[in-house]
Amino acid sequence: MVYRAGIIGAGGIAGMGILGMHDESAIGKEKIDASHAGGYEQTERIELVGIADIDTDKLDRFGEAWEIPDEHRYSDHGTMLETEDLDVVSVCTPSYLHHEHVIDAARSSSNPDVIWCEKPIASQVQAAEEMIRACQQMDTELVVNHSFRFTDKLQRLRRLIDERDILGEVKSVSTQYRMELMRNSTHLLDTLVYLLDTRASEVAGFISGENEAVDSLDIDTNITDAAGGGYVVMDDGTFVTIDCTIPRAISSMTLNFIGTGGKLYMNNDDGEWRYWRLDDGEHVFEPLPTIDGRWTWENDYKRSFANAAQHVQDLLDGDVTNRSPGTDALRSLEIIVGFYLSHHTGGKIEIPLAEPLRYTMISSW
Repeated sequence: MVYRAGIIGAGGIAGMGILGMHDESAIGKEKIDASHAGGYEQTERIELVGIADIDTDKLDRFGEAWEIPDEHRYSDHGTMLETEDLDVVSVCTPSYLHHEHVIDAARSSSNPDVIWCEKPIASQVQAAEEMIRACQQMDTELVVNHSFRFTDKLQRLRRLIDERDILGEVKSVSTQYRMELMRNSTHLLDTLVYLLDTRASEVAGFISGENEAVDSLDIDTNITDAAGGGYVVMDDGTFVTIDCTIPRAISSMTLNFIGTGGKLYMNNDDGEWRYWRLDDGEHVFEPLPTIDGRWTWENDYKRSFANAAQHVQDLLDGDVTNRSPGTDALRSLEIIVGFYLSHHTGGKIEIPLAEPLRYTMISSW
């Protein structure tokens, strides 16, 4: 069976390239494999049949690059959802629009079985919760594109940690990644909650106000997304420090885990994962079991889009359990919103957030 896909949003992550991730000379001019459209193209049985964007120039550039006929290019996403018979819908619009577009897709006459939404899930916790409920009501799988979950090495590492084969009981994690919290650091935080399989219970945060992407991406709207960090106490007692204050050029995506059975150092920018087993009070360096070779952005990360699209196909076939559901994506958003609330109130924030706090909006793109 061939499944039909449509995309809402004809920008970079949909298929036309992103500054800092792809060759600048190709961005907006040619199709990019490490994207939603590129992921679909690498599956055997998902065909991209429709694209929607209010920017007709972007719409036509995307349509030409990905060979979408004029009659299947829509300046209104609602028209595409009502006209096309879609099995899966990608939502590749700015994060503040995810809420509207995911709910519209779930409740449309297309009634897709899967919605593949870009990260972060939403700009508000309350909005994310509404998206999750709407998809549950319509029996639609909501897959959030936290790409690291779709890399083979991270999946194997999750199993090793979950089975307590390498770290025992994790007690402490220290992390660092580039600014900004919503645009970039959601990757780091989702990796954290994915590997620990836990949720924050308390956060305290700092927001610097710095944002290096506004100028480089030529953003013309008011953006509150910024550099920041803080501490997080997870509901299993693990203590975590987060530093996402550093510009892209000098940052490294690092996570340091300390457990009762060993310690693990991950640096995804240098492609270096190092592990020490705790043996009679001494840490002994040894290779990570079942994980061969260096982690690289070029291979592991860029393959994640093809892996994610394959996962979407498997979900459509009914063969697998959702690897990146909205309920998990909510966990990283809660931490980010908690950091902002803590910074502006001067106190610690408990999670789940109290009712009024769930409406706090962190604007991004």
